[in-house]
Amino acid sequence: MAKLEMTTMRSLLLALPLSMAFLSGGCSNAGELPVRTLGPGETAYALGSGDKLRITVYGEDKLTGEYMVDSGGSVAFPLVGAVQARGLTASTLAERIAGALRQGYLDAPSVSIDVLNYRPYYILGEVSKPGEYPYADSLTIFSAVAKAEGFTYRADERRVFIRHKDEAGETLYRLDGATPVLPGDTIRVLERKF
Repeated sequence: MAKLEMTTMRSLLLALPLSMAFLSGGCSNAGELPVRTLGPGETAYALGSGDKLRITVYGEDKLTGEYMVDSGGSVAFPLVGAVQARGLTASTLAERIAGALRQGYLDAPSVSIDVLNYRPYYILGEVSKPGEYPYADSLTIFSAVAKAEGFTYRADERRVFIRHKDEAGETLYRLDGATPVLPGDTIRVLERKF
């Protein structure tokens, strides 16, 4: 009996360092994950399908109104037809529309654009209320989680998967208070490993 207990004890003592290395290795990689930051082209909101815009042409009430960016990424605007909007900022689109109106329609058009409704973002996984939420300017991952009524008790609060609207796969990021969320993003909050 004593020999069996010694063998069992020796096996446990040999297995202990291995299990400690495994457990610490599984927990330490969150600090090595990248923090998501906005690139140079992402500093301003880029228009995309599903955005609702208020386009104002000063002095031209019949052209002023609400317009949607269609599934092809264009805005159907009176007199000039479809104007590509996907990937542009509101001010760049306003310049394009003004340029098109100058081509035989108006002498010096003054155009401004306001985004009325942004594309939504999606959050799923270990949050209290997963689902679709309206985007707000300067949204961060913590704001998105707060709108979803917080993390569940099982949530991994150190890392998160984010898939951008036009990308096929997810990217794993370190969950940081400054991690930005963009319109159309899908956020997946992971379950922590104990």
